[in-house]
Amino acid sequence: MGRNTRKRRMPLATKAVAASAALALGGGGLIWANFYASAHETGSGQNQTKATGAQVATINCPDVGQKLTDVPEGARQGVAKELALLDRQITDAYTRLADTRQAQAGDAGYVNNAILGPLKSKRVATIDRIGININRVGGKAPQGIDQLAECQGVPAEQPETNDGEGQDQGDGQDQGQDQGDGQDQGQDQGDGQDQGNGGQVGNGPVADDFVNIEDVQPNSRNLPNGLAANGDTGSTGSFTTNCGTNENENRNSDNVIVAPGVSNGAQHQHDYVGNQANNAFASDEDLANGETTCQNQGDKSSYFWPVLRVQDGQNDIDADAPGGGQDSNVGTIQQTAQAELKFVGNKTSDVVAMPTALRIITGDAKAFTNGLANANTAWSCTGFEDRQVTDKYPICPEGSSVVRTSAFQSCWDGQNIDSANHRTHVAFVQADGTCANGFQAIPQLQVKLVYDVPAPQIENGQVVNPFAVDSFPEQLHKPITDHNDFINFFDEDVMNQMVDCINSGEDCQ
Repeated sequence: MGRNTRKRRMPLATKAVAASAALALGGGGLIWANFYASAHETGSGQNQTKATGAQVATINCPDVGQKLTDVPEGARQGVAKELALLDRQITDAYTRLADTRQAQAGDAGYVNNAILGPLKSKRVATIDRIGININRVGGKAPQGIDQLAECQGVPAEQPETNDGEGQDQGDGQDQGQDQGDGQDQGQDQGDGQDQGNGGQVGNGPVADDFVNIEDVQPNSRNLPNGLAANGDTGSTGSFTTNCGTNENENRNSDNVIVAPGVSNGAQHQHDYVGNQANNAFASDEDLANGETTCQNQGDKSSYFWPVLRVQDGQNDIDADAPGGGQDSNVGTIQQTAQAELKFVGNKTSDVVAMPTALRIITGDAKAFTNGLANANTAWSCTGFEDRQVTDKYPICPEGSSVVRTSAFQSCWDGQNIDSANHRTHVAFVQADGTCANGFQAIPQLQVKLVYDVPAPQIENGQVVNPFAVDSFPEQLHKPITDHNDFINFFDEDVMNQMVDCINSGEDCQ
């Protein structure tokens, strides 16, 4: 394939880049909806991995967990352990993929025969056990779940096709995917360089995963106006809780929401602020009785997100540990310079109190292979917050810091503190700010993380000293995989205070 042939990126690029739309709200807060938009991208190819020397860049497997929307409570822990095993099987297959490049070059059938075939066999057995777990307690496994066993090797480069980028939201607005300036934003650098999969240990990021924030157009998403206007019935207050920046360096590679009882269930390190008792084996009682880093001791909620590292060639404390070097997460973990945790209201209605132990995940740690349905990323730089990017890491000018922003789902079904796939009990607001399907508006958590990291350098198509979030190995440390987690353990009185502040238009702490 000639170097001037236009390319398309990997499967997630078959739709517009996912971004939650930031809508200005009174009091300086933001209210976010799950609009798909692009901050600077034009056309396709934004997240393409240039690995011309390899036939397959990574492995794409159906996300079984997202298909399990109705799992009886008695089966959930057993199912969660099997889902974590599926993740480990993908990781092991990806590791074999990365370690056998020479054999692949000499045998066109190697990937299918030696990697994808055995992976499918393991997944068949694991998915079968998931069905047994569900059926044993009187549930019914989803029809066709056995068809999710087969995985694909994803080519590093594919010819570009016209597959509908630049989707219309149905409200007559072009969400800014195509700026109409005819510029190629660097999809093909034309330098003939083979970047491979990039990164300190060969699984990302690559130069194409970065963009100079000064090259991003301000306000390029053409977002709907979210300003509260006279006559709106919304709740315009806010409640800010100060829980520090993880000065305790409380980290682990567990995820008690999606993989309870499974050590290293996340396969990447999380920073924890707030509740200090959070690990894979923590019960709700453990969390309710845990210590908190929050200044308001009535907030024992758990806030956690994947760590950010600079891949500077150095080894951190977890270099030989699960979730760290053993799972291809390497480099120096960065201390958050600022962590702002703010709860805001709803454009059209009052909010109701969150139930104790409510769990919310925003974003998708597997968005690079899963696609954009649950992706929710926003990257920027201090002083440039009107320029948001979704599938790129920003290169900030001197004196400016990297910013990660996560805005959580703020509609709740009114009944459940979790759901089988950890998604369907909560939802984003609709374009007009309302909650659909009888859901109730709850305070929306917004997390702003600021990092003082050195700007990476792009030299001859290669990225030097890149920063990246921890990820599952096969996700190649892509920025689109950023995500954030929350478990509510506010004291009831403090939660009621939050609701009163937001509904009355006050800004409280």
